[in-house]
Amino acid sequence: MPLVNPLPSNHDEEIRKLAEFFNETLGFCPNSVLTMQHRPAISKAFINLNMAVMENHGRVTSALKRMIGWVSSNAAGCRYCQAHTIRAAERYGAEQEQLDNVWEYKTHAAFSAAERIALDFSIAATMIPNAVDDNIKTELYKYWNEGEIVEMLGVISLFGYLNRWNDSMGTVVEEGAIESAEKYLGKYDWQVGKHK
Repeated sequence: MPLVNPLPSNHDEEIRKLAEFFNETLGFCPNSVLTMQHRPAISKAFINLNMAVMENHGRVTSALKRMIGWVSSNAAGCRYCQAHTIRAAERYGAEQEQLDNVWEYKTHAAFSAAERIALDFSIAATMIPNAVDDNIKTELYKYWNEGEIVEMLGVISLFGYLNRWNDSMGTVVEEGAIESAEKYLGKYDWQVGKHK
């Protein structure tokens, strides 16, 4: 049972319209957003922040942003967000070989050096205490510019919020997200855990 139950998707017309964004990214409105509706201003602000962070500006592709979210969520241990990010990466055109080998991104040939440091940055920025150091900075600047680094940290920070929200709430994972998680993460013992 979740800590707080989600409200129906038609509870607030303005939020319902804003949440149509998630029909493209996930194929459904997340239960986390439906729970945030208990305080509509939080739900609206979150959806707008999510759209701004996930907007594609170029080389930090939509698929890579979702992979960054997955690595961050994996480091934080949030099963709900792991399922959502792998599903969104799949829907946004991540290469099949990357989806099949996301756990091995550090060594697998499907990932470029630029992608590897972006994903390493995700882990370092997620850790408590924070592990972003001069080495991470040096490696990032070999492949990415300042605006791209801001985009990446926007994703990492967004998922920091979501990881805490969904693990604390025990948000129920939607069926579509479960399907994607079992397909790509099941071989690594991904389980729904408290999110059922």
